[in-house]
Amino acid sequence: MAVFGKLAYDAGVAVDALLLVRFGLAGALLLALALARGSLRNLHRRAVLTGLGMGVFGYAAQSGLYFSALARIDASLVALLLYLYPVLVMVGAIALRREHASRRRIGALAVALVGIGLVLSGAMTGRFDWLGVLLALGAPIVYTCYILVGDSLTADVQPLALTALVCTGAFGTFLVLGLFRGTDLTFAPIGWLWLAAVALISTVAAILFFFAGMARVGPSVASILSIFEPVVTVVAAALVFGEHLSAVQWLGGALVLSAVLIVQWPRRQSLPELSRTSPEATADLAV
Repeated sequence: MAVFGKLAYDAGVAVDALLLVRFGLAGALLLALALARGSLRNLHRRAVLTGLGMGVFGYAAQSGLYFSALARIDASLVALLLYLYPVLVMVGAIALRREHASRRRIGALAVALVGIGLVLSGAMTGRFDWLGVLLALGAPIVYTCYILVGDSLTADVQPLALTALVCTGAFGTFLVLGLFRGTDLTFAPIGWLWLAAVALISTVAAILFFFAGMARVGPSVASILSIFEPVVTVVAAALVFGEHLSAVQWLGGALVLSAVLIVQWPRRQSLPELSRTSPEATADLAV
């Protein structure tokens, strides 16, 4: 998605236009699928309002930060910074006393912090966009709050129904913002191709594939395999834009992903699964 987003920007697409079209297309298609499968049937009003609210506030804010950062700094850097969220969720769950601290988790946090330090130190050579980095760091922080809140409010909602409601709520946010600020849709025609790719491939298809895979291998394995997402972004950005990480950044990125692997690796004692609470969002990181 980061690569498609960068290509859309090159075609003259603004951040607000990208977000409006992305959630408009994705929300409409996911709602149609949820209705066809009966996933929205018999949902309580509270569940519907909660799902919409998560999109209006949490997911819209996370996506806004992610794509705003993407407009300023390399896709590789954005992808690696965003993937702090599993470690931050672990820290938040411990702080809220939903999970217990352990040597393995404390070690994972230390590894992640060292890794991010190396990633950022490697990026500080030459022109360094502090605002872009702060926006990118804000995305996983907001996303962590979104997941922790959603975990306590939407445990009984089917993932497809929740995803459809979240995307629809996010669309509402950017529609209202567009009505007040205006959204420029007069960009190069090729921009529509990249917007469609963001919405249909990187959002809808990614979510559905994730659900299908999780049904076959379970949430633990699915969440572990999802660490390939930033790797794919780094490789794709190198091929398409010529972005290259330094040796220090490669080491830092490897440490971050190692920390995520440590956090998500199945434990002997049954604990709440991150993937259970946020499968709709895992496909976005798509953020």
